[in-house]
Amino acid sequence: MRIKWLENPNIDFMGKRKIAYVISSVLVTISLISLLLRLTPIGSMFGIRQTWSIDFTGGRLVQVYVEAPISEVRNATLKMGIKAEIQNVGIANEYLIKYKEDIEPDSLVKGLKNLLRKDVRLDRAEHVGPKIGAELREKAIILTVVGLIVILFYIWLRFDILFGLGATLALFHDVIITWGIHSLFGFETDMTVIAALLTLIGYSINDSIVVADRVREYLGRFRLIDVSPKDLERLFNDAINSTLSRTVITSFTTFIVVLSLLLFGGPVLFNFAFVLTVGVVVGTYSSIFVVSSLVLDWRLRGMKKGK
Repeated sequence: MRIKWLENPNIDFMGKRKIAYVISSVLVTISLISLLLRLTPIGSMFGIRQTWSIDFTGGRLVQVYVEAPISEVRNATLKMGIKAEIQNVGIANEYLIKYKEDIEPDSLVKGLKNLLRKDVRLDRAEHVGPKIGAELREKAIILTVVGLIVILFYIWLRFDILFGLGATLALFHDVIITWGIHSLFGFETDMTVIAALLTLIGYSINDSIVVADRVREYLGRFRLIDVSPKDLERLFNDAINSTLSRTVITSFTTFIVVLSLLLFGGPVLFNFAFVLTVGVVVGTYSSIFVVSSLVLDWRLRGMKKGK
């Protein structure tokens, strides 16, 4: 599949890389501040609510059966002063309710019966301690960082260290900005957000590898000693432009899918879909600007030192 107006583009991406650096720096700074305030105790000093879900902070998990739609169950818990995560599990009308409030499962069931005016069967009740939640939080962060480091070594072996560093920095860039925007809206970080961030890493690195492979192909046609800085910049632009049609088609189709999940997937899929919707946009931007711009500037610096 081809897009005619993108078959022979001649867009000066590398000429705009300084603007991209400014945009990225601003977004990363805002995102880091948001994450610092939303996901650490520092935010509580300023009256800002932490947004870790009970998966990471501890709370109660209750599974009930009630013949009522999930929207009515959610409204009933809100009337009881409980901001719960509710999802349908197993069979119809079987709901998993997660909440942080200090309310016993029996009291929750009694309140649901009174508000819904229907029988409510308690099938399961668990308490997630804060220690377990903290361990999950640490493991989730470690898993994400380890994944990025492994990708660095893979690209180092597959291409070279400059592409490896560029792609890894771009992945950190994508994760920080996407997670930061998510936290900026005050949405909770739960296990689905971590899953979405790991999915984003896989998506983004795939796009970066396609661009990096084309840049390497173009670089292989010349001896770098014979290439001037302007020629090298044009070479990077040509490589990116040659993959632009593929990038636009892949990103657009992926964006339509995750946007549909965001709009029609309901509360259970909202966090996952939101992170991927933002992540696809940020990942596409970074694969075009961040990776190539960093590698180009590093090579230009190396050429100046070699003189």
